[in-house]
Amino acid sequence: MLHAVIAAAAEEAHNPLLPAWPDIIWSAVCFVVILFFFWKLILPRMQKMLDDRAEAIEGNIAKADDAQRKAEAALEQYTAQLADARAEAGKIREVARADGQKIIAELKEQAGAEAARITASAKAQIEAERQAAVLSLRAEVGTLAIDLASGVIGESLTDDAKASAIVDRFLADLEASEKAAK
Repeated sequence: MLHAVIAAAAEEAHNPLLPAWPDIIWSAVCFVVILFFFWKLILPRMQKMLDDRAEAIEGNIAKADDAQRKAEAALEQYTAQLADARAEAGKIREVARADGQKIIAELKEQAGAEAARITASAKAQIEAERQAAVLSLRAEVGTLAIDLASGVIGESLTDDAKASAIVDRFLADLEASEKAAK
């Protein structure tokens, strides 16, 4: 029986994993036809589509680069304008500050001059009023002194020149004694 199995195996030397030769040939023909079809029709269309897509992507990248350059230029211009505006605003603030200080100095000077004028005017008015009061007091003190002297002496001092001279001498002595006391 062992011989029978070996003989049967030798007769059938066909491998179940390998197809038969006619199947391999027809499969190869179909493969070559399909390969030719893909090679001549599908592959060039795919290549053209991929090339078009690559060009579109490259074009979009170029546009994006151009837009980015423009944006960077606009940003630099904006930054320069902003720096100029800030510098100008700083200059304007400095000029305004200097003008404000000038105005304040002028107002202080005007106020000082006005205060000096008012003070001088007040001093002049006080001096005038003091002189008027001194004259008024001299006249009244003179009249009182003459009346008092008339009462003490018992005579009437009617001579105005003589009475005035006595009053002036009395007041001069009084002022001299005040100055000596100080």
